[in-house]
Amino acid sequence: MKIAYYPGCTLKAHGKNFEESALCSLKELGIEVFEIPRWNCCGTVFSLAADDVIHHIAPLRNLIRAQEAGFNSVVTLCAMCYNTLKRSKSRFDENLDIREKIQRFMDEEKIQLNGSFKILHYLEFLRDEIKFENLTRQVVKPLKGLKVANYYGCLLVRPKEIGFDDMENPTIMDNLIDGLGAKAIDFPYKTECCGAYQTVDKPQVVILRTAQILKAAQERGADVVAVSCPLCAFNLDYRQKDVRQAEGDFKLIPVLYFTQLMAIALGCPETSLRFDLHEVDPRPILKEKGLI
Repeated sequence: MKIAYYPGCTLKAHGKNFEESALCSLKELGIEVFEIPRWNCCGTVFSLAADDVIHHIAPLRNLIRAQEAGFNSVVTLCAMCYNTLKRSKSRFDENLDIREKIQRFMDEEKIQLNGSFKILHYLEFLRDEIKFENLTRQVVKPLKGLKVANYYGCLLVRPKEIGFDDMENPTIMDNLIDGLGAKAIDFPYKTECCGAYQTVDKPQVVILRTAQILKAAQERGADVVAVSCPLCAFNLDYRQKDVRQAEGDFKLIPVLYFTQLMAIALGCPETSLRFDLHEVDPRPILKEKGLI
């Protein structure tokens, strides 16, 4: 099987631990990955203004790049990229006036975007195309003894028409983690916002959210927290030092991408996990569990 892959900006920089672990896990699953050429930033956030057309050009051009290469779908890892791409495609499909304006803006494109083109998140691809039961059969190092709090955040499951799981109680990441041999810990903050971009100008808001989310995971016995968003990873990982400064008794907890846990279970080399990019080092707990 061969898939078109849209990486997005962050995965080529601070999110290399996300991308490299995902690409290794895909290789172990026998999936050939085609990174679409000439991709550009998706814009990061979906434009909510009804009359804002220009900000949909960037995400939609990426879909055309994949279509030009002969694909009718594209897989992405980042929750923000997934949300932005899919919502722009939805706006394009549902509003004739906007669709015509966008096509005029993109008059130099050789082809028009196919209405049946699909945007898939990697989790969605694993569940619907690979199937978790097939993935489990390829696990060579079960994550036994590891308790994982799966943090979905906002953009994987909202809004309802875009998300691929239940908005209030998603289970897709939990099912994946269970299939890898770990134990998924349910906790009440798994779909709460981490504070997102308020980390730039209102870091105290994010510090408070980080403390609430991580304490809830720890109270329920989690060893690590798994995420699918580079911004969530930054807020929950790098902001822990700020939480500890505010609350001296705060206990640090490693934050990993779900793809890193997949890569461990599928036998990928430790070099593909890029633990050097973490603020809170996950290696001690993983060594304790005999996983690395």
